[in-house]
Amino acid sequence: MNRVPELRGDHLRLRELHAADHEPFARILTHRVLTRYLGIDRMDAGQAHTAFAHSLAQPHTHPRRKYTLAVCAPDDDALVGTMGLLVEDYGSNAMLTSLALLPGAPVRGHGHEAGRLLMAYGFGHLRLHRIWAGHRSDHHFMPQVTRAAGLRPEATLRQLFRTQGCWHDVTTYATVAPEWKSQATPRELAILDGAAHLDRV
Repeated sequence: MNRVPELRGDHLRLRELHAADHEPFARILTHRVLTRYLGIDRMDAGQAHTAFAHSLAQPHTHPRRKYTLAVCAPDDDALVGTMGLLVEDYGSNAMLTSLALLPGAPVRGHGHEAGRLLMAYGFGHLRLHRIWAGHRSDHHFMPQVTRAAGLRPEATLRQLFRTQGCWHDVTTYATVAPEWKSQATPRELAILDGAAHLDRV
């Protein structure tokens, strides 16, 4: 099994999904507003259940390419959001995916930290060289989130995916391991270096 250890930041933490996460996970995928910018159409309950089952099984796949983690408050184990990493089949690249926080989540305003924690794990344990992310070009809140995660703008991909009956342009961002490591926090460097007890940093 290929499980990610708990990744703890200053304002939130990431952990592997548990069976008890089904209800809040499904709330994200069936939510009209939260799915607007995710790159997927809003799911019904059955589709959300299937998506959760696939995500729950990710640690059992070899090699593991998908990492969908629960976002939790530092002192509460309840899932309040998701953050993902998709490792590409070629090179040493991966894409950040699926950042979504439930309405009223106590970690709102710190979504970039979820990305940073997963990037530290990717550049460290997974030995990735390049991590990128993208968002719909009309999602005006995301540029500040991606920049705060340590990503730099790269390009606009025209009409990359279709949801809600429309094609959408996507703005992409990226960073490479040496560049990102130079501005990492002590907690992030501990993850990069494979520290076992991140809460001691």
